[in-house]
Amino acid sequence: MTNSPMTPPAPLPLTILTGFLGSGKTTLLNRLLKDPALQDSVVIINEFGEIGLDHLLVETVDEGMVLLSAGCLCCTVRGDLIATLEDLLRKRDNGRIMPFKRVIIETTGLADPAPILHAVLYHPYLSMRYAVEGVVTVVDAVNGASTLDTHREALKQAAVAERIVLSKTDLMSDESKLTDLRQRLHQLNPGASLLSADAPAEAVIAGGLFDLEGKIADVAEWLKTEAVEAAERESHAHQHGHHHHHGHDHSHHHHDVNRHDERIRAFCLTSEQPIRQGTLDMFLDLLRSSQGAKLLRVKGLVALAEDPEHPVVIHGVQHVIHVPAVLPRWPSEDRRSRIVFIVDDLERETVEKLWDAFLGRPAVDQPDATALSDNPLSLRR
Repeated sequence: MTNSPMTPPAPLPLTILTGFLGSGKTTLLNRLLKDPALQDSVVIINEFGEIGLDHLLVETVDEGMVLLSAGCLCCTVRGDLIATLEDLLRKRDNGRIMPFKRVIIETTGLADPAPILHAVLYHPYLSMRYAVEGVVTVVDAVNGASTLDTHREALKQAAVAERIVLSKTDLMSDESKLTDLRQRLHQLNPGASLLSADAPAEAVIAGGLFDLEGKIADVAEWLKTEAVEAAERESHAHQHGHHHHHGHDHSHHHHDVNRHDERIRAFCLTSEQPIRQGTLDMFLDLLRSSQGAKLLRVKGLVALAEDPEHPVVIHGVQHVIHVPAVLPRWPSEDRRSRIVFIVDDLERETVEKLWDAFLGRPAVDQPDATALSDNPLSLRR
């Protein structure tokens, strides 16, 4: 189906591929680019010299851009990612390069994915032309545990991912350590899919919010509230069944999991009753303005009181909450509003009290006035 002159083009799916230094991103990317499913793709990297694509290069198409034998284009991030993404669209729209169908951004090993998500979600033009399908994080099975212990960048990369790819599992001689790493990653990010390094390209790259109308079931997979809620129940039972020498009631532990993980948490808030649009907007705006730096990811599916048959998809990163997308129908029989939060050094109670206050639920304690005093919005309804 072609677009009429008055119809905006369908957004192009965009995937962010990240992982700490030496995790195996290059090896994975090389394999993925050989898959026919990724033909007509654009790969954006920091510098060609940093990744071993020599065997895939065919010819120079433009300055900073080469054609790969897999039918993909590869270009560098020249200073500003936004400028690079805009330049690709201009060249595509003007017929100067092939009409690519997908974009993959490969970050440096020390990168925080949040600024890249910001660049697409917050930009008024890019947010219409690109659709973020998710973050894919590569974790080295051999060194993954020690990397998570030592580097917060690695923790954040795993925490914000929709899909985590475990590399170098064939080098692991101790199966129990691999099991512990899998469980730790699940504790850190219950909603993420854990994949092997030989998983099909489509399973690794695709599977997010692109083309909502045609992939309604994928929204439930992307949200994965069931996994987050199950992890919360397990964590609660573990904390009340065992004694810890720590003051945080909502830290996630497993055996000897490093306590750096305590600061990053995942939880889900729900509502059986539809929520008024204004109430949802004020809640998200106040949460963003007061706690934005601590919101690694916010993902949700909400029933609005004005139109409960057509839920809206919530997608946010730190201080940026993307314009909600409206679904033509619910992805399942579960019609609760539910929002998943992945946070850094933020207690569930802080968010939950604010949520209850806006929904008019009775609560023993009200939100901390000092935390909200700088915001002009009032909790009075």
